[in-house]
Amino acid sequence: MSRQGETSRTSSAADRLRRVAASPVDDVVPHPVLDVAPSATDRVRPGLDRVVFGVTAALALAFLVWGFISTDSLASVSGASLGWTMDKAGWLFVITASGFVVFVLWLALSRFGAITLGRDDEEPEFRTTSWVAMMFSAGMGIGLMFWGVSEPIAHLTTPPPGTEGGTEAEAMKTAMSTTLFHWTLHPWAIYAVVGLAIAYGVYRKGRVQLISAAFEPLLGRHARGPVGKVIDMLAIFATLFGSAASLGLGALQIGSGLEIVAGLDEVGNGLLVMVIVVLTVGFVASAVSGVARGIQWLSNINMVLALVLALFVFLVGPTIFVLNLLPTAIGGYVADLPTMAARTGAEGGDTSDWLQGWTVFYWAWWLSWTPFVGMFIARISRGRTIRQFVSGVLLVPSLVSLVWFCIFGGAAIDLQSSGAADIAGAASTESQLFTMLEAYPAATATSILVMVLVGIFFISGADAASIVMGTLSERGTTTPRRGTVVFWGVATGAVAAVMLLVGGSEALNGLQSITIVAALPFVLVMVGLAVALVKDLRADPVVLRRAYAREAVEQAVIAGVTEHGDDFVLSIESTGDGHDDKNDGDDQLVTVTTTSTGAGPR
Repeated sequence: MSRQGETSRTSSAADRLRRVAASPVDDVVPHPVLDVAPSATDRVRPGLDRVVFGVTAALALAFLVWGFISTDSLASVSGASLGWTMDKAGWLFVITASGFVVFVLWLALSRFGAITLGRDDEEPEFRTTSWVAMMFSAGMGIGLMFWGVSEPIAHLTTPPPGTEGGTEAEAMKTAMSTTLFHWTLHPWAIYAVVGLAIAYGVYRKGRVQLISAAFEPLLGRHARGPVGKVIDMLAIFATLFGSAASLGLGALQIGSGLEIVAGLDEVGNGLLVMVIVVLTVGFVASAVSGVARGIQWLSNINMVLALVLALFVFLVGPTIFVLNLLPTAIGGYVADLPTMAARTGAEGGDTSDWLQGWTVFYWAWWLSWTPFVGMFIARISRGRTIRQFVSGVLLVPSLVSLVWFCIFGGAAIDLQSSGAADIAGAASTESQLFTMLEAYPAATATSILVMVLVGIFFISGADAASIVMGTLSERGTTTPRRGTVVFWGVATGAVAAVMLLVGGSEALNGLQSITIVAALPFVLVMVGLAVALVKDLRADPVVLRRAYAREAVEQAVIAGVTEHGDDFVLSIESTGDGHDDKNDGDDQLVTVTTTSTGAGPR
């Protein structure tokens, strides 16, 4: 084989690429290996999508009317729906949640990890500290306040099925590992799937900020048709009920705090509804102010206040016990992870009931939050690589959750075990944090701080939810009209009130059951989203360029060995084809050739 023939083979890919790049833009579609910004014509026209908004708004209003007029009927239907969901689809929640953890880790560690969520040379839009603060506050801040004490204590006093009968130390280890299972890698992996799909589509491919737009690799033009509208409507419903559940939890905890701080009698539904109204007004006002002025400002304030509260409990509480608990909790989590991830209703009725109140509820809750948390994380993650995105979204909040539960859960476990306070015997789940704080100095001040934190945590998360529901209702615009945002904000507050009424005296059960049922359809959307994202990434310019480069170098090595044996080097040469009108070298064809070193045989 002649050297000329081999050189022609090795340079063919590069030649084709450079000829396309040098051709007039109007004459040819840009080559797929080039990082070319999509044209503005790819975007859907702005404005209210009357089908998406009209259908979802009508169904939301129908739910509200049903709940206020016939609460018992709604409670009966939701209970029956929950039973069917747990019986027929509980396994689906369990499998997909763990599958998403594996999926995002694979993306970060694979060849796709170097792809930028934006142009190749784009820098991150937000500083890392603000990025982490906004992501964490929007993702689960209010949940940490509600469950930081309650969940470790619940698992300590009532261990998960199959773990009963151990020593006190084993019970503590199981309580912490089960809590971390629900609050670390799994929820943030679920968020990361939607965040990656949206951020890649918007900043890399120039698509609109819609869940349906991320399905274009699978559905093509149908992603903008009726099928796409159904996907966006499911996303709105999941967001509405997920954020309403959080608002209900926040109202319960603030109501419990008012009982203790203000010395009120048992808080009834009337006061809880008033709390919901106040929080709703707060997050609607924040939402209409926009991301930079609203969410970022609140998130940074809350991060500081949460740090102050955590440091206080760490210093006045069992400091050494908490420090010892950190490695113990990590070890227990790693050791128990396979068992916890494989637990399903097949293990019996007790396990199924436990999953309904804990694991499946959490997976459904996280899934219902994914449209707005994922889209919000995508909104603030422009310019980061997939590897940076996954590292930040998966690991940083997980580490914060680990420290948070070790401080608050550890303090509660220490008080419970020593008999200094009966945390498990508190009047309600939502009051257990306040019961723990009463065992330490400045209980009134810290209890007030907790209520402030719960309120701001919810506001900073729910205003993101209102904006995202507005975005989904207005064809993906990043700045939905205030009227749309206000409508969804008010609807969230009203749905939260109905969910509390459905639960009756067991308000938490009402929040959990409706959340699980509402999240079920979105599980299938999430699976499709992951498939569409992989199909997108396989055609990314970074991936294609590597394939071109690998082919060119491989063929050059074959040519070099054929022509010169072991004694050759690769060189890059310009052919000088005359296309360089500006004489700056940009339009010169480049070829990979082999040259003998002249060293002779080895």
